[in-house]
Amino acid sequence: MLVIPAIDMRRGRCVRLYQGDPGRETVYGDNPVEVARQWEQLGAKMLHLVDLDGAFTGLTQNSKIIASIGEEVHVPLQLGGGIRSREAVEKAYSAGISRVILGTLAIEQPDLAQELARDYGDGILVGIDAREGMAAVKGWTESSRTGIVELASRIEQWGVKEIIYTDIQRDGTLKGPNLAGLEILLDNTGLQIIMSGGISSLDDLASLKPYTGRVKGVIIGKALYTNQLTLPDAMSVFN
Repeated sequence: MLVIPAIDMRRGRCVRLYQGDPGRETVYGDNPVEVARQWEQLGAKMLHLVDLDGAFTGLTQNSKIIASIGEEVHVPLQLGGGIRSREAVEKAYSAGISRVILGTLAIEQPDLAQELARDYGDGILVGIDAREGMAAVKGWTESSRTGIVELASRIEQWGVKEIIYTDIQRDGTLKGPNLAGLEILLDNTGLQIIMSGGISSLDDLASLKPYTGRVKGVIIGKALYTNQLTLPDAMSVFN
């Protein structure tokens, strides 16, 4: 199971938000490129990039930084946030991104999302960002009328093989992963899942070990930036 450090970018800086709230931001670095280099040096096998400005506005905002990370690091990169057109997907790939994460687009433009999944195969992931069982959109600022199981089943039919499941109410809270929500998705789909939200300790990571096979990775943000976990220790749980 991969341990994937998160690099959330807003206004050119590396930040973390509490439950996705832009009014509850903590800045952890002024140079996301250097942060990416540090995670790679500590052994990360993949990095999770989020363009928060893009998520809130619908248009990619941190393109230069993303391209610089693509040039400077040599591990696979996955990117989400504001990817709402074919052009944005193509731009991400040209910047060195390995896997593009669709969120709002998968709900609001399902035909385009299905086309992209067909055209790019394993290079497309879908982020299912859950708030009380419903999928959120537009940088988590709005809840859709689509339940997470309905969305997961739909994208599985498109041929998407892997999703990122985030419990918004746990993101940035250090309250542990939502295993109940994970099990609902595992029971109702055949998708592979990357878990995100709430990881705070080695015990939290160990709680995911029984799901090895279907759960392919876990994204960690705040716990790494506040030194509650070190990346080598987190990775050792799954070695």
